[in-house]
Amino acid sequence: MPETTTTAEGTADGPKRRLVSGPGLLLVWLYGVMVVGALSRSIYQISTEFDRAPLAYSLSALAALVYAFITYSLVRGGERARRAAFFCCAAELAGVLVVGIWTLIRPESFPDATVWSDFGMGYLFIPVILPVTGMVWLRTRR
Repeated sequence: MPETTTTAEGTADGPKRRLVSGPGLLLVWLYGVMVVGALSRSIYQISTEFDRAPLAYSLSALAALVYAFITYSLVRGGERARRAAFFCCAAELAGVLVVGIWTLIRPESFPDATVWSDFGMGYLFIPVILPVTGMVWLRTRR
């Protein structure tokens, strides 16, 4: 098996495919905003009132980590990063749908909202729109 060398542009087999050109740049920006929003909110809530709604605040922290990983993967570029970002967008969408349905069926389970509560209504539904948009974008960048 031949050895592959890696350069700043990618591998010797071909260039690293950029994911942040055109609409991908907007996607990175939106994910970056979501990282800041979800992370700052969860840090504040976990540090000041964690006992009030531990599940909600933990889910907001998890959402921030998922957003951060997707942002990193989009900026990094390349096929492996594209696949990782696609997988995380799918996991994010599943999380938004599960938590969204859960908050509608059993609202008492969430005494305080998460980023994904009510399908992201507190964040203008961006948490449910963003992963779908991300998966479509990443599919076209194949």
